[in-house]
Amino acid sequence: MAERRDEALLMPDQATESVSVRVRSRRTSPRAVNIKEIAKRAGVSTATVSRAINRIPTVDPHLARRVWKIVDELGYYPDRQARALVSGQSRIFGLIVPDLTNPVFPEIVKAFEEISFQHNYEVLLRSTSHDPQRMGLAMRRMVERRVDGLAILTFGMKESVIANFAPRSVPIVIVDGSHQMPEVANIRVNYQHGIRQAVQHLAALRHSRIAFVAGPPNLNSVETQQLAFEECMNELALEIPPEFIVGGDHTIEGGMKALTTLAALPVRPTAILCSNDMTAIGVLRQASDHGISIPQQLSVVGFDDIPFARFTIPPLTTVQMSQLELARLAFEALLEKERDDHGMASNREYVLATQLTLRSTTMLTPLHAA
Repeated sequence: MAERRDEALLMPDQATESVSVRVRSRRTSPRAVNIKEIAKRAGVSTATVSRAINRIPTVDPHLARRVWKIVDELGYYPDRQARALVSGQSRIFGLIVPDLTNPVFPEIVKAFEEISFQHNYEVLLRSTSHDPQRMGLAMRRMVERRVDGLAILTFGMKESVIANFAPRSVPIVIVDGSHQMPEVANIRVNYQHGIRQAVQHLAALRHSRIAFVAGPPNLNSVETQQLAFEECMNELALEIPPEFIVGGDHTIEGGMKALTTLAALPVRPTAILCSNDMTAIGVLRQASDHGISIPQQLSVVGFDDIPFARFTIPPLTTVQMSQLELARLAFEALLEKERDDHGMASNREYVLATQLTLRSTTMLTPLHAA
């Protein structure tokens, strides 16, 4: 082994230079390395190094590989904050979600990160637990880090906090916004279509006593869902007793409590439409404790179509809201701002479609129960 190491030191000039670079790189602090040093070692201009590091597609592939070889050998890491100060771009998007314990949001985060990676962007993630104060702090921290845009995927949280940041020339995209603000794009979920399909499906199965379990009262999206439910029931001339509208919190526990409340009524509903899948899963879980058979005695419909919905027992009928499509629309809205020197079009709106997905938690109501 010692002889081989000695031979390596006696190789031609090019190999000797390669060995010496590796030795020096171990002794050199990464902070001491800059693109001038990389350009010198790679035998290219600093402009070529900059374009290669930023993965500009017009760089000659041979030169790019040469640059990245030196970058890897020296352990160089670009100073993104310095780059952002010079170029005005950090190539970082901020992503704010309310709850990482709800499976719908990790799916959105995963999709958003994948799309960002494909476009050479990084993602700065924060979770707010539906707390406006935490959301305001998360937005402030992201603005301080000079993100190129903010995707706030909190499904209709009140917008007073967002309004304070809108004039800061940071492009923002929100979901289910109720107000129109310049520099803010809105993704509107078409709740009406999916909920109408769900109610019409239940009505076609002879259900007339249909309950609705809502979500947290501070979300605009919850109000929109409930209104859509009430409108569709009225269209079909189906009565909605006040006790058939039950508050929830978008958790399994909230669904369990809602089912207990509805099961205690003198006249029970024969079907329940839930504002999200986690609530519906809680309803399924609690139904067994009350001796209620799904779907023979109670039909249940969720909303979101999270991956778990296919694996409940029985598999959950639900309204699909594509997490991948939501992430794509959010990224597209932010990217459009980056490409538009005049700023994001005022009040720009994107629409996210919904569609009923039939599985096994709904069935025809027996005539005596209708």
